[in-house]
Amino acid sequence: MRKTLLAVLVLFLTIAGPAPARAAEPNFDGYLREAFESTGLPGMSAVVTRGDQVVHASGFGRDSDGRAVTADTPMRVASLSKSFTAAAVLTLVDEGRVALDQPVVTYLPDFRMADARAARITVRQLLNQTSGLSDRTVDIGATQRAADLAGYLGALRPGRLAHDPGSRGEYCNVNFDVAARLVEVVDGRGFGDALRERVFGPLGMSASSVGDEASPGFISVYGAWVARAELPGFRGGAGGVVTTAADLGRWLISQNGRGPRVLTPGSLAVQHQPGSGTDYAMGWGREVVDGRTLLVHSGNLFTYTAVQAVDPATGYGYAVLTNSASLHDDMYNVMLGLVALGAGERPEAPGGERQKLELGLALTALVAAGLGVLGVLRSERWARRRAGRSRWWTGIRLGGGLLPVVLLATYPQGVSFLSNGRTVTWAQLTYFAAPLTITLAVAALAGLATAVARLVRLR
Repeated sequence: MRKTLLAVLVLFLTIAGPAPARAAEPNFDGYLREAFESTGLPGMSAVVTRGDQVVHASGFGRDSDGRAVTADTPMRVASLSKSFTAAAVLTLVDEGRVALDQPVVTYLPDFRMADARAARITVRQLLNQTSGLSDRTVDIGATQRAADLAGYLGALRPGRLAHDPGSRGEYCNVNFDVAARLVEVVDGRGFGDALRERVFGPLGMSASSVGDEASPGFISVYGAWVARAELPGFRGGAGGVVTTAADLGRWLISQNGRGPRVLTPGSLAVQHQPGSGTDYAMGWGREVVDGRTLLVHSGNLFTYTAVQAVDPATGYGYAVLTNSASLHDDMYNVMLGLVALGAGERPEAPGGERQKLELGLALTALVAAGLGVLGVLRSERWARRRAGRSRWWTGIRLGGGLLPVVLLATYPQGVSFLSNGRTVTWAQLTYFAAPLTITLAVAALAGLATAVARLVRLR
């Protein structure tokens, strides 16, 4: 009998064998450490999830108060906030209190604009950024001065739409600040409280909030990191969330349809589905990277940068945050490296682009300053050579040196044009664009000094 039982046990163990060990995760920590060193960032945190597990969370560097950055360091995540705002709206949809294809004015009677078409904007069009709202046709400066979301709606009243609702997509923060006000009115609580109760709390994101609970960040000035307080301005549902890498791990798990959830499977699928005629979903964009379709959203403030991504094919989720901002965004490239690792590839650590770009601008500023000094010193010789020549030609030669002055004078308008009509102020241009601003100012001063010196010599 014993031999029979022993034989059966041996057979069972032979067939069943030990439980297969889970495949080792890629070396995310090693890659992130290398990326932190190569990018030269002041501080960075990151999280990687797979299925219902956080497989890596870490932090590197320091904050502006000298404290070590960890996975629990609060960071501003800028436009990543939009995905949370969309989720809050969709919880109301799941409760039957909001319908995505109803006009926004159904829930927000105070949402009025000078353009009658605004009354046709639906909740879905807000979240898919197909509403027709645009930085080009709304007084963004007035919205930034609003004290709360109710005042924000009031600042929109003189505005118009750039195109018919639902006809095409255009990225505009106004969509998600209006959506945040909708959450306030339907829920009955302030947006921050509603987001905490509807999204953060159920997911265990205890370190997340809407507000300013983060240390000053950094800007890069010719390669040197300078601590600065974030520019004031209304951020609301479009960019007001402060969170941590650890909390974003819980969020990414939920967005992968695992772990604790705040949305029904149907609403989660809707959140990830782009609107008609656009690649923008509800707080997420769909991007194809090396043949893989990812859900991605980046966020940029003037002293903080962040990016999050979900790879449905592998079940991985990624988020990378930094307490800095510069002309070149390293976060997106760091995230792409994590995605490649998750797919079994071996990416090279990103970095160096910011340093090269700012070194080039520094050298340009030095050359411009040198040419300005040389132009002033040689202005008498220049004037003697043009004695008796055509005044028109001399005027053209004088005016050519003033081109940098013209570029500086129209600098905010030029940047606004290149950024699809977004409002750009001089104060903003002293932040992450500081190296370009300083270089252009040096070139303009050099050109102006040379032109004035030559004109004086001519007279």
